Amino acid sequence: MIPIIDFDRLIEQHLRRESWPKTPGRYYPSEIGGCMRKIWYSYKYPVEIDSDRIKIFHLGNMLHDFIVDVLKSEKTPEVELLNSEVPFKIQIGEITVSGRVDDLLLVKAERKEYLVEVKSTKWLEGAKEPNTVHEMQLQMYMHGLGVYNGLLLYLEKNTLKSNVFEIPYKPALAQEALKRFRALHEHVTQDKLPLPKARLQDALRWQCSYCDYREKCEQEGQRKNI
Repeated sequence: MIPIIDFDRLIEQHLRRESWPKTPGRYYPSEIGGCMRKIWYSYKYPVEIDSDRIKIFHLGNMLHDFIVDVLKSEKTPEVELLNSEVPFKIQIGEITVSGRVDDLLLVKAERKEYLVEVKSTKWLEGAKEPNTVHEMQLQMYMHGLGVYNGLLLYLEKNTLKSNVFEIPYKPALAQEALKRFRALHEHVTQDKLPLPKARLQDALRWQCSYCDYREKCEQEGQRKNI
């Protein structure tokens, strides 16, 4: 039986995104904690994000909006939401790192300001400690925005249960994130292929399961340069 309204098609039309080539020299704060080879590929061989992954991203945004509603509610007076669409920009020489950070909140609690990074997860048991990629992102945000108290909030999609971790500012880790941007820029502008760090490290190998470039990366092997 043919449905009167094809909601799958309507949802995909609604969520469809325009794909634009990335500009070398401009980078995005949410990427740097991940696999540098994947980021490099996204500049050299841009691909359109498939509809299933766009739906997953959108569901994450919906959960972020839910947390915003919780923090804005009169029922939660102990926390004040200061900003839910945090603009971010750092200039590193000729490199610009910028964007509106969709999963970042600025809140005030117990007379202190906190940057809260909201991450959705399908399995809360897998978020018993801070993810190193997420922590590096948060360290960079704290460094760039001058807010030195951080929280990583993991929210389970099907139960709305949460784990939260207080993250102190670590200048060395923030500098490591900025160092990675400089290294990424060098690889992009000099056309040098980075090592597949995610594939080579057990703690990061999960990223390969969601990578658009997995097959190409495996064919390239571990070569440092094209």
